[in-house]
Amino acid sequence: MPAQQKKIIFCIAGVLSFACALGMAAAIGTQLWVKGTILCKTGALLVNATGQELEKFIGKIQYGLFYGERVRQCGLGGRPFQFSFFPDLLKIIPASIHVSVILFCTVLIIFALVGAGFFMFNAFGSPYETLHGPVGLYLWSFITCCCGCLIMILFSSEVRIHHLSEKIANFKEGNFTFKTHSEQFANSFWIVLVCSLVQFLNTLLIRFAGFEFPFSKPKDSETTTGAVDLMY
Repeated sequence: MPAQQKKIIFCIAGVLSFACALGMAAAIGTQLWVKGTILCKTGALLVNATGQELEKFIGKIQYGLFYGERVRQCGLGGRPFQFSFFPDLLKIIPASIHVSVILFCTVLIIFALVGAGFFMFNAFGSPYETLHGPVGLYLWSFITCCCGCLIMILFSSEVRIHHLSEKIANFKEGNFTFKTHSEQFANSFWIVLVCSLVQFLNTLLIRFAGFEFPFSKPKDSETTTGAVDLMY
């Protein structure tokens, strides 16, 4: 492939990787990871609410990695309550998983920026043979993509398996019990998926530029080695 086309491909990959880092940095600071509704089970059972009456006992909840907000509905109107994971909810949430999600988000941003820098360096500079060259580009893209997948797996398990929304909804609730009525992942969570797909696309762009995958042996060397072995 001509050098000019390679530069264009590397520039596209660098811009995508940089946009991925910016998107993740913005996503971390929002509370748009999970949105849902919570049912005041105790209040609904007291009045035996059914049908449209049940709507008076359904509140809202949304949260991110650091803070969130819930609207408590127990038949007397909505009462908003804002909370933060650190240090308020640290005792009731799976702290190790939550901290791991934040850590992998940080690693994803760092390696996405590093990858963007190396893509631009390979586009406008003279790439080295090792980490500045195609092997390094594959490495940064692979690590970033893996971090994105781990973030989605860990956060999904925290929300679904450990019932994070219910734990938050019942935080500091003595007399009332809340149950998750509906739950869905919001925009910031899907940004992680987009970033993982972008890094996978970058890997294909590197291959499209004409570079072999790392650790792959060219056919010429194999045939040459075979011929030498036959000589002996």
